[in-house]
Amino acid sequence: MIETALRVPYHKPYIGREEIDEVVNTLRSGWLTTGHKVTRFEQQFAHAVGAKHALAVNSCTAALHLAVEALKLRAGEAVVVPTMTFAATAEVVLYQGAIPLLVDCDPLTCNMDLADAEQKLAALGAGSLTHAFHPNTNVTGMIPVHVGGYMMDIDALKHFSIAHGLWVVEDAAHAFPAAWTKEPGGPMQRCGAQTSAVTCFSFYANKTITTGEGGIAVTDDGSLAQHMRSMALHGLSDDAWGRYSGCSSWDYQILAPGYKYNLTDIAASIGIHQLAKAEQMRQQREAVACRYFEALNDVPEIELLPASAERIHSWHLFPIKLNLDRLMVDRNKFMEELKREGVGCSVHWRPLHLHAFYQKTFGWRPEHFPAATALWERLISLPIFPGMRDEELEFVIQKVTELCLRFRK
Repeated sequence: MIETALRVPYHKPYIGREEIDEVVNTLRSGWLTTGHKVTRFEQQFAHAVGAKHALAVNSCTAALHLAVEALKLRAGEAVVVPTMTFAATAEVVLYQGAIPLLVDCDPLTCNMDLADAEQKLAALGAGSLTHAFHPNTNVTGMIPVHVGGYMMDIDALKHFSIAHGLWVVEDAAHAFPAAWTKEPGGPMQRCGAQTSAVTCFSFYANKTITTGEGGIAVTDDGSLAQHMRSMALHGLSDDAWGRYSGCSSWDYQILAPGYKYNLTDIAASIGIHQLAKAEQMRQQREAVACRYFEALNDVPEIELLPASAERIHSWHLFPIKLNLDRLMVDRNKFMEELKREGVGCSVHWRPLHLHAFYQKTFGWRPEHFPAATALWERLISLPIFPGMRDEELEFVIQKVTELCLRFRK
């Protein structure tokens, strides 16, 4: 029998018997869409992050959209958004006819650079930004992203938003269960626990917990929560569970032209048990990260992103930064060889300002974002997932170090 060479996927969902049994139970129950299991999942998630209200929806994008709509983002207004993020963060601003005001990233953490945000706001006021921005453009909010699950400094974020009169919606797609503190040894504050007006998490297939597809918005503001809940299901006054389970009247009113963003009980059945083992899975990812740090920290062709005693890192991603001046190949060639050797990998992300739409529509150029422009060409995200076997982890380390030696100048 020929032995198959080891291949390590970029990600593998950690699904157990509990999730499978719960889904089967739901399928047999006769109620598949939004019902009591979604409510149970929402209540348990709100408790887990220390928020008063949670609304489970079909994606983090939907959660972000509901949040900015509930905060009354209007056409022509602008929202501060990091360029180093996925499409959804800025798209939800565009859905409202508003303008994403892109800002550069901190080259160490990849998170939003508040100093550059300050400069972009000053340039906007002086009328020296691109053609898409007028000096009288009203900037009303900001959507920071906790890249990879490493939280931004929430104190600095709050001070910035208050100084400029901005609401904050956190794109915490990577950041469950993550936390931060002002100083080592200080009390930790969970992401989602009064850290912003609304915090939005993702349960996509490769996230820290999954429902297959899904997301959730958490808030302490009851009026925001009520509005988002109505808008998540066509702007109706009552949902199907309430109408058909006997909990309320069969009748309903359309309160506003809403959306179709509800999560199903089938998806929530997975989420309930993912949530129960979220910290266990985070610790498994942390163990993988610790081994990567131990093995790769002194490889001269690689620079690692920081870890900190002031953070509980969710470890959704483990990016490395190639020191290209020490290598004979670029990032793309390095990735191509890594995949050929059997190691799944990815890049997070091509910054928004380097996409054709944002260049053509808003006039952004690479020199507007020097840190992100330089950084993204060096980034590779290595496999990190709960249940990753020791042989898989050591295989990744071996292949990365071998390629560094092979392509060393």
